[in-house]
This record gives sequence, C-alpha cells and structure tokens, in this order.
Amino acid sequence: MSFKTYFIASLLQFRAYFGWLPASVVTVIMLVTLALVAFYASHWMTRFLLRLLSREGSTVARKIVLSTRRSVRLIIVLVVVISALPAASGLSWRTTQILQKSFVFIAILMVGYSAIKAFRIMTEAYLSRISLSEHHDDIIVRSHQTQIKVLQRLLEILVGIITVGVALMTFDSVRNYGVSLFASAGAASLIVGLSARGLLTNLLAGVQIAITQPIRMEDLIIINGDWAWVEEITATYVVLRVWDWRRHIVPISYFLENRFENWTHNSAAIIGIVYLYLDYEAPIDALREELQEIAKTCPLWDGKVLDFQVADCDAVTIKIRIIASARSALKSWDLRCDIREKMIKRIREDYPEALPRHRLGMVTAHMVREVTSMGEEEISPPIDRPPPRPPSKLAKPSGPKGG
Repeated sequence: MSFKTYFIASLLQFRAYFGWLPASVVTVIMLVTLALVAFYASHWMTRFLLRLLSREGSTVARKIVLSTRRSVRLIIVLVVVISALPAASGLSWRTTQILQKSFVFIAILMVGYSAIKAFRIMTEAYLSRISLSEHHDDIIVRSHQTQIKVLQRLLEILVGIITVGVALMTFDSVRNYGVSLFASAGAASLIVGLSARGLLTNLLAGVQIAITQPIRMEDLIIINGDWAWVEEITATYVVLRVWDWRRHIVPISYFLENRFENWTHNSAAIIGIVYLYLDYEAPIDALREELQEIAKTCPLWDGKVLDFQVADCDAVTIKIRIIASARSALKSWDLRCDIREKMIKRIREDYPEALPRHRLGMVTAHMVREVTSMGEEEISPPIDRPPPRPPSKLAKPSGPKGG
C-alpha cells in the first residue's frame, strides 16, 4: 500500500468516526486539524533545522531558512490540505475543485517567492564575501557587484513571470486563453513587442551592461555636467548619486546609446590638476621645492605623479599647472584643494612678490599736475636697450653706384 493510499484510508476512517455529524462539518474539522498538524510539524522542523545549522556554522543556509520559514510552512500546509481533498465528501465537486485550484495557485506563488528570497540571500552573501576580501583595487569587487545585481534582478523578473504564468495556468479559462495565444503567436509577439519595446530595450541593455560593463557599481561618471556615482543598477534604469545628494534616474539603455565619461573604468586612480596665476617675479624653482615638501606631508598623494609647470602666460601673469595623482577621484578632489590651499599660504607668507598684480595706478588731478611739472626724465625714465648691431657685410649699399 502506497503512502497516498494509506493517507486517504486514514482520513476516511477519521470521517467515519465522526459519522454522527454532518458531512460538511466533518470535512471542515478534518481539513483544519490537518492544517494545524502540518503547521506545528513544520514549526518544529524549522527549529530543529536552525539548531542543526547553527552547530555546523552555515550562516547562509541559516539565513535562507529564517527568511523563507513562513512561506515554506504555508506551502507544507497547503500541500497537506490539497492531498486530503479527495477524502472530503461533505463538499460538492465544484467546491472541491475551486478549493484545490486556489490552494495550488497559492502554493505555486509561495514556491516562486521562496526561490526569489533564497537566491537574493545567496547573492548578497557572495557579494559580502567578495567585498571583504583584500584587493589592491576595487575594480574586481565592483565588476562582480554589477554583474550579480543586474543578473539578480533579471532572474527575479524571469522567475516572477514564470511563477505567475504557471499559477494562472491552473485555471481552465486562463489555460484556454494561453493555448489560443500560442496558436496566434506571430501576431501576439508582434503586438507585445511593439507595446513593450522600451521595456525590452532596457532589459536587453541590462544584460549587455552586465556582460560588457561600461559602468559598474560606484563608478564615478560625468553626465550632464555633474559628477555622479553609480548607486544602483536595476533591470531597466540606473540610479546616479550626485555629490550634493541629488539623484539622477536614467534609463539603462542611455549608457549604450550616448557618450559619457567614466573616470573609474579601468582604475580608480586619477591625476588631478591645480592652476595658479602668479606674477612674473615668482621664483619658479623655489616654488617647485615647496610643492615637493607639501606633497610629502599630504597623505592623499599616492607618491606616483607630481609636477610643477609653467603652462601659459599673458601680459599680467604666468599660469602655473600642478599635477598630482591620487588613488581615487574623490581623494583627488581633496588633494587638489589641499595643495591649492597650502601653496597659496606659502606664497602669501614667504614669496609675496609672486602674487599677481597690475602695474597700473589711479591718480588724482593734483598728482597729474605735479607729475607734469617734473622733468621728462622723471616722467619717462630711460630704458636700457642693447646697442645696435653693426651692418652686415653682405648688405648691399644703399646709395647709387659712383662713376
């Protein structure tokens, strides 16, 4: 005798024991009793399993059991009740069919929900383990985060669609509609494709981004003139965090169809630039040595790139270009601010002649009269010019040839 046959026979004996009650009442008592037994049995099984996993030190499995215990208990209760419905004689055939399909529908949804939660816990545990591992650069960590996050959301969507579809197929009306839909699959696929073109484009773009990775989690990019960090990558859109805590919500297909800057694509290290405008009297060699001393005392400098260059000049000032490397873009910003502040302080205290100045002055009318009463030499002092060069021997004589 199989277990199912033995189970149904036991339920029939239980029903016969309460034969003095109405059949519908006996059926309700039987189903409620089985549901309570299954619930408490699953409760004790869950406690035993958690105690066993705590001894073995399996943290991930313990989290999965804790997060799915309620849905699993409901699944066990529904399975037991569905198995007992053939022995329910007090209900009409139509009522029995409705209850059976409703319970199967809920059980399938709970199975899909439990699978999604279990997969989410496993991916979070994997990402936590990767982030805690030692890496000189976080490119590997962010690559794994991007792939796992995007593929996790795509898989959740796929599992959700399949779960709802399978659950709805338990009803005859939905099943017949599905058969007719498959019969006209050409027209249906065309209609669905046109109506969901944007959604499908973003879903396919998410898969492509997970594989090619033009952006990753916590990448620093420039979009619409703003610095922004990639905070979240979903199946259809990307959340960008701006430095002032604003958020840009951008369709994921944007990053495949438009041009943007990614400052941390291959490496987080970056070279920052500082510009100073100084007077022509600035001592370049002394200021270059000052920069070396400042950089050595700055913990944000990674010790790789540092230079002091005269990049340009105009009629009033010279343009100094300072470059310094840092381990990340955020540290580079702080490093540039630190270098700029300390260089200005050194120049103001030790080299005031290097500060830019305009060689013009505003004078009153009285001062103009005093200046004009002075001699011409005092108004326009002589300018030391180099002596004129002797004429070249190859130069032709300017006068006419004598004869």
